[in-house]
Amino acid sequence: MKKLIPLIVFIIIAVFLFLSLNSNPSKLPSPLLGKMFPSIEGKDFYTDETIEVSDLLANNMTLVNVWASWCTTCRKEHQMIMNIAKNTNLQMIGIDYKDTRENGAKYLEIMGNPFDEIIFDPTGKIGMELGVYATPETFLVNEEGVILYKHIGEIDQNVWDEKFAIHLKSIES
Repeated sequence: MKKLIPLIVFIIIAVFLFLSLNSNPSKLPSPLLGKMFPSIEGKDFYTDETIEVSDLLANNMTLVNVWASWCTTCRKEHQMIMNIAKNTNLQMIGIDYKDTRENGAKYLEIMGNPFDEIIFDPTGKIGMELGVYATPETFLVNEEGVILYKHIGEIDQNVWDEKFAIHLKSIES
């Protein structure tokens, strides 16, 4: 019996680890879905003025994209964010997460700036309030400030069509 206990413990751990291999972090549920976007104060990226983010959301369908110049996935996603800004009526808010102004400005200069407003979050405090644990993360927020959808990871055309556009079509109809 004493020889079976370690074997049973090993099997339980092995099954747990095997099942966790199939988990997808982009499918983690967000406690913010269906709730009002948190009341968050941040600093404007360019002017350093204090901004109440919820004031920016009022009466606008908004895409809030958490990004950073050091994030390789953000670089990969950036052209899609540019296309969304160009081809939709969405207000675009960027949150420059755990970055420096210099690096963020250089990134936008090279890649282009799709954002109507950028909030600077050098310490990650805003990201923490939003439950961000990896960049990029993107929130779709309706005119009332309610979070309709949150996506963790890169937005490509398939993700846009299958996960975001559905919410926009239901609002348009």
